[in-house]
Amino acid sequence: MTDQSTFRLPSFYLTDLSPCPYLDGMQERKMFTHLEGEMADELLNQLSHNGFRRSQNIIYRPACEPCMACRSVRIDVERFAVTTSFRRTMARNSDLIETITPPQASREQYDLLRRYLDHRHENGGMSDMTSLDYINMIEDTSVDTHLVEFRSRDDTLIACMLIDKLRDGLSLVYSFFDPILQKRSLGNYMVLSQIERARRNGIGFIYLGYYVANSPKMSYKKRFMPLQELGSDGWKDLEGDDG
Repeated sequence: MTDQSTFRLPSFYLTDLSPCPYLDGMQERKMFTHLEGEMADELLNQLSHNGFRRSQNIIYRPACEPCMACRSVRIDVERFAVTTSFRRTMARNSDLIETITPPQASREQYDLLRRYLDHRHENGGMSDMTSLDYINMIEDTSVDTHLVEFRSRDDTLIACMLIDKLRDGLSLVYSFFDPILQKRSLGNYMVLSQIERARRNGIGFIYLGYYVANSPKMSYKKRFMPLQELGSDGWKDLEGDDG
């Protein structure tokens, strides 16, 4: 266990303003710092509990004054109730084989990612991601992270998720899947699979990153109720939104 008396926060920086990826006509700015050295895991835990997200060896959170649309959210695993719709999703994917692997990129993963980006995020911020960019996204890490692969019975990779292990939960960093398999609802299924994994292992929370009420890209997160959001007085149940 880390001696809290010796823990020191690093220096923080602000990005320049850039177009917001979630709300049209808005601009975003991020506060960030670096994750490195023997304190990287401790820093990840401290800052994740305060609304930060990791990307490679950078950890960041929105700093878009006066906009406060991005809300950090997490699933309370113990209280989560599987709906009828979610049961159907789990049944449709009961044939999949789930494997936890080290954070090592493969060509098979990158090919799947390219199909996903080209189909669903053609003009997104990651649309020009190269194979080297993907390797860096997966392998450039100094914290406790891993991949979860989902394969069909014929060993075809159809979905993949990058996850950080926190003291009290799993932080879902990034996921992608075969975009032609829409009937499987793979995005929802991957989250459900990690909720079940957390239950089996006594893990309290699934951290989903940011929820933006008026962003269609974020609407799926509201399905995983009860969802908690981080406010000025800590984590509390998300009640209503502006959408």
